Amino acid sequence: MTTTQHTAPTVDGTTAGTATYVYAVCRQLAPAGLSALPGLAEGFPVRALRCGTLTAVVQHVPAADFTQEAWEQRLSDRTELERCARAHHEVVVAAAAGGPTAPLALATLYRSDERAREALGQDAARFTAVLDRIAGHAEWGVKVSLPAGSPRPPADPPPDGARRDAPAAPGAGRAYLERKRGLHRAREHRHDQALRTAEDIDAALSRLATAARRLRTHGQELTGTAARRQILNAAYLLPHERAGDLAAEAAAWRARTGAEIELSGPWVPYSFVGEV
Repeated sequence: MTTTQHTAPTVDGTTAGTATYVYAVCRQLAPAGLSALPGLAEGFPVRALRCGTLTAVVQHVPAADFTQEAWEQRLSDRTELERCARAHHEVVVAAAAGGPTAPLALATLYRSDERAREALGQDAARFTAVLDRIAGHAEWGVKVSLPAGSPRPPADPPPDGARRDAPAAPGAGRAYLERKRGLHRAREHRHDQALRTAEDIDAALSRLATAARRLRTHGQELTGTAARRQILNAAYLLPHERAGDLAAEAAAWRARTGAEIELSGPWVPYSFVGEV
């Protein structure tokens, strides 16, 4: 998350010492649904800024509190980062309730409304294509995990490492190495099976979607469990009428593979606004 540009204090028409924070771009906006939201700066209303045929969802913020240095400090604090992300998302969701909405990255700032209007207007063709693409769609997240099932190493050490004074039984060393090779082959087999399962599930869900994105899978330190291993983390841009099909397909794959498949959504399509 990086500050786009234009964070120095400047006079913006009627408001001095502010910058213009941009949450999203859409076509139509009902300002009444946004005016009660605090956004990132209480005391300044969240509002619409017309940019040609498009509308930006913006808010004045104190420029001195939203410099590059201030953002770096704010985003290095986990609590503050979560607060900002939550406030940003709340505004985007409210805007999206009125129609297709392309959310912008956290910390997108300009020196003034005029600079925001100029910059966004230059990108109007891309925003228009994005809004056309996501109209009637929502983003769904899918996480798939399987039992970890990692085999343990042999409990018995190599024969010559247990008792130095006892002769190793004939063939014991070879048997130990064979067991280790067998465990290694079993791990590789399980790994290959997990990859095939992930690919098959992703392919099936992608057939329902307009677009799909594979995301980085989470390790056990993020999932919070050592009992299961995440094999797929993906986002799908799905027409609204296909949400039931997604749930049914996920249920079928759960029954077929024993995988744990977690669906989340519908979301504003954050993952699909930068691909056009």
